[in-house]
Amino acid sequence: MRDGAMVEVAAGVHLVHGSNTNWVILTEGDAVTLVDTGYPGDRQAVLASLDALGHAPEAVTGVLITHAHNDHLGSAEHLSSTFGIPVYLHEAELPHARREFLHQVSVGQVLREAWRPGVLPWALHAIKSGGKKDVRMTRPEPFPGKGPLDLPGRPVPVHTPGHTAGHCVFHLPDAGILISGDALVSGHPTSRVRGPQLLPAMFDAEREKAHASLADIEILAADVLVPGHGPVHRGPVREAAGRARELAS
Repeated sequence: MRDGAMVEVAAGVHLVHGSNTNWVILTEGDAVTLVDTGYPGDRQAVLASLDALGHAPEAVTGVLITHAHNDHLGSAEHLSSTFGIPVYLHEAELPHARREFLHQVSVGQVLREAWRPGVLPWALHAIKSGGKKDVRMTRPEPFPGKGPLDLPGRPVPVHTPGHTAGHCVFHLPDAGILISGDALVSGHPTSRVRGPQLLPAMFDAEREKAHASLADIEILAADVLVPGHGPVHRGPVREAAGRARELAS
């Protein structure tokens, strides 16, 4: 792992910066919850990040996926088929993970935005990292019940559609932390903005719903944002969501 790739957000909560995408490791004793898995090309970095914390893949009791884009779903099928780890998503995201359809930015959309700074370098990196690879899952599972999940960190899924139909953020109420996936980020290679923001519109399946989901984020009691892209943001998540709304307007 490169220097600075892993950040300890709080006790038992680590953010790992992969190749343009983050994943999160929640630990509780010898057990682990992994939230997202980066690009397919990040597989060795995912395993190395677990090892750096003293855990083998077999310690992972569950993988939670915020949404089924290639840069978050990347190694989920490998972890499931190789180590027998259950992979959980919102029920609306299951067919997306199985690739019954694909809601992901198209080559045509990228080319139309290629004049924007950072878009072409990001696109080349995405392709190199497996952004167009087939990462479909064979047995993704819905969250096993409502409220806090019986997994390390006791994350609470909150449905935040818009980026994809079944996108979820994960709230850690006791720690005051929100793992926000792509519903609210703090940076991206295709954006010149720094700090809380929505991703550029080309990445969202339904932009209006992505805006609306900020209201569901604003009511969550958290003062640390752990995003799918960009660094950890500290400060009331309510204010972070409000800033993203203002920028998007």
